[in-house]
Amino acid sequence: MGFLQLLVVAVLASEHRVAGAAEVFGNSSEDPVPGGCNLEFDLDIDPNIYLEYNFFETTIKFAPANLGYARGVDPPPCDAGTDQDSRWRLQYDVYQYFLPENDLTEEMLLKHLQRMVSVPQVKASALKVVTLTANDKTSVSFSSLPGQGVIYNVIVWDPFLNTSAAYIPAHTYACSFEAGEGSCASLGRVSSKVFFTLFALLGFFICFFGHRFWKTELFFIGFIIMGFFFYILITRLTPIKYDGNLKIFHDDGVFWVTFSCIAILIPVVFMGCLRILNILTCGVIGSYSVVLAIDSYWSTSLSYITLNVLKRALNKDFHRAFTNVPFQTNDFIILAVWGMLAVSGITLQIRRERGRPFFPPHPYKLWKQERERRVTNILDPSYHIPPLRERLYGRLTQIKGLFQKEQPAGERTPLLL
Repeated sequence: MGFLQLLVVAVLASEHRVAGAAEVFGNSSEDPVPGGCNLEFDLDIDPNIYLEYNFFETTIKFAPANLGYARGVDPPPCDAGTDQDSRWRLQYDVYQYFLPENDLTEEMLLKHLQRMVSVPQVKASALKVVTLTANDKTSVSFSSLPGQGVIYNVIVWDPFLNTSAAYIPAHTYACSFEAGEGSCASLGRVSSKVFFTLFALLGFFICFFGHRFWKTELFFIGFIIMGFFFYILITRLTPIKYDGNLKIFHDDGVFWVTFSCIAILIPVVFMGCLRILNILTCGVIGSYSVVLAIDSYWSTSLSYITLNVLKRALNKDFHRAFTNVPFQTNDFIILAVWGMLAVSGITLQIRRERGRPFFPPHPYKLWKQERERRVTNILDPSYHIPPLRERLYGRLTQIKGLFQKEQPAGERTPLLL
């Protein structure tokens, strides 16, 4: 038995109750020693994973491992060389494990922490996110998921001896259990819930009637676009702060060029049938607003479709974060609701608009036609209505007269009998 590891997990559930679990396991003399080459943290051998988070990202850090060695023997030097006989041959597999959504109990946390302790358990239960070599920084960033429990662990692997060992797992909910409004137990402000509820009602209307009420649809889409860009602009240019994992997309230039191309490609594909494109837009975006409203009451991973794009635009360091999210039972239910609303709204609008003009006439054309009709048709009562400019001037004159004093009419004499 070359290295003995003791895992103690304690969760403070309240001010008066503490729940905990402990597990002891050992490694052979050939297994790597997690944290055996620690130069940054307090312990000489530190197998802990250190975690910090903010609104945008969660970052884990850990100390480099050393090669395995027998009890009573001096450990191999950490920086004696970089050949295959040194710790530089070791590799680190970073794993991520999602707890059940909307469950913040300590019993659930302790139950699932036991699945992230030993190497076989971690490989069987968790998702491997990335593999680091000894030349990489022992630090990995993930997208923060407020209210969602996540457990992280690292397995160090010796490819020469084909042995491995696990670090001590770390977990986070990316939120505070002590804060009042906006805490883990009550994420989201009341104002946000009211806003997204009203937004969902308008989106529901657009989903089923957007193409027919074209001006309302233009307002809805314009509000989304302008709100998106103004939110980014205000956040980037003011001191206000807010608490696909392909490596190629870690480059901001590649990400935004790809994002823009996809956003432009869809309208180009449907350029020949603009009415279908508009109805599809109403159905998909209108129904997605309902998903956002559900997220303000009951957390769902579908909201990160737009939230991760906002985070990428607001935080210059978010490009390095891995954006995995859980997809569990409630997400399947909400996805089904989203799909049902979108398909229903699109089908209803296509059937209703069959045989009608593709789009309502342009407001300027309507105004121009009305103006020509009034000029040519003298029998039209509206023909005798003064122009708008003269009507406004006359109304202003009447209002002005109310504030003028009555002038004397001159000398008055009694009537002579």
